[in-house]
Amino acid sequence: MGADRVFAYGAAAGLLGDLLLGDPRRGHPVAVFGRAAGAVERVLWRDDRGWGALHTAVCAGGAVALGAVAQRVVRPSTAASVALTAAATWAVVGGTSLAREARTIGRALEAGDVEAARARLPHLCGRDPQALDADGIARAVVESVAENTSDAVVGALVWGAVAGVPGLVGFRAVNTLDAMVGHKSARYRRFGWASARLDDMAGWPGARLTAVLATAAGGDAPGAVRAWRADAAKHPSPNAGPVEASFAGALGVRLGGTLSYAGRVEHRPVLNTQGRAVEVADIRRAVRLSRRVGLLALGMTVAARLAAKGRKGRTS
Repeated sequence: MGADRVFAYGAAAGLLGDLLLGDPRRGHPVAVFGRAAGAVERVLWRDDRGWGALHTAVCAGGAVALGAVAQRVVRPSTAASVALTAAATWAVVGGTSLAREARTIGRALEAGDVEAARARLPHLCGRDPQALDADGIARAVVESVAENTSDAVVGALVWGAVAGVPGLVGFRAVNTLDAMVGHKSARYRRFGWASARLDDMAGWPGARLTAVLATAAGGDAPGAVRAWRADAAKHPSPNAGPVEASFAGALGVRLGGTLSYAGRVEHRPVLNTQGRAVEVADIRRAVRLSRRVGLLALGMTVAARLAAKGRKGRTS
């Protein structure tokens, strides 16, 4: 069996495993990587871009190398290759956990328990929950669902289609490093620069595919295209901009505006200015859209991998 079919069967099985099982509560491979990256950081940290680049190379490069070695070891066995791809896909995608956290917060808001929603919000994103009312929490959840659909599902599938198991684990390693050191705090402004820039580059194709699929799978394709074209470039993140704008247009809501992170206030441009304010019910709509986008992304990446194999065969 060729590598294209190994990816097709393994990625489908891994995504099914995520749908059925979600993330493990203990011993998650991404958490293990995070602890290892933290240990490397304690050794290498300097307030310097060069040392930060070394940290990124050691951690992300180590993950890619481990994936490549594992893929090479199991290559003689088709069953083992499919199983490894399935396990790697399950380990790096997080669509079910994303949906579960969003729905938990949505249920709390529907019950009028804003304090419970505030207590749960840090499980989903880094916003300051005490600065948000019910509608503000709902907006934060919808924005996080949109962005993490790209980061936690589509981007991983794209790189899995490109590079197999090393692509899957490498993308998740880069994304995790960005979450750990890529933010603009005093400690990480220089040290985390390389991780943040690498995450921007790795996330670029998945973010655009997510935006395309959200436009196709949402309820308002013209609105999604309009919001994407008009507002995506205004977002400070080159990848979150297209994703959040297309989700906003597809759902008919406004995203962006004033945000608070650990006491630091940001005033971001509004995405889809023609939309209405986010309501609690929009959380469920965003989760359903995220699910559709993830399934479409699986189909698109598998089809692209099979098509690429077919073109290679015709030209050889």
